[in-house]
Amino acid sequence: MTLYKNKYRIESTREPKHDYASGGTYFVTVCTKKKLQWFGEIKNGEMQLSETGKSARDCIDAISKHFPHAKVDAFVIMPDHIHIIVRIEAASVETQNFASLHKATFGPQSLNLGSIIRGFKIGVIKESKKLNLPFQWQPRFHDRIIRSETELAAIRKYINKNPALWDKETIPWHDDAIFWSL
Repeated sequence: MTLYKNKYRIESTREPKHDYASGGTYFVTVCTKKKLQWFGEIKNGEMQLSETGKSARDCIDAISKHFPHAKVDAFVIMPDHIHIIVRIEAASVETQNFASLHKATFGPQSLNLGSIIRGFKIGVIKESKKLNLPFQWQPRFHDRIIRSETELAAIRKYINKNPALWDKETIPWHDDAIFWSL
């Protein structure tokens, strides 16, 4: 932790030199506050969604509607967290720089991964309030930049198997060894 204006602050978990609005694919995990199991329960290896879980699913389905440059590739809703693979298409905008006379690609804050996840989290909270539920998210989220098709396939496999492995203490993609060779 570092000091900013004489207050401690938690360092960002984002990769410092990466443009999160540029085209890319991301594996995101968001958790409920205190890891409370708001989204439902797992029975016989399958997730049974609660009303909050159904709201979360609906909000995931709406991501591309609110952020047309973003597509959800895969997701899984677990009792206390959600994994989502999000693909972001780069936004290309004409510049007014007459010296360069070319198109520049850049991402305003409204188009980056953080704003997409923030919008999703707000949507779930709004739906929970309609149900008079005191639902809360854990602050922040974890993301991983997906850099290859092999990595993408392993994460999809993990997402698909996640409910069946809820009671296990193993990480399924560990056997695939791709994360240890990046």
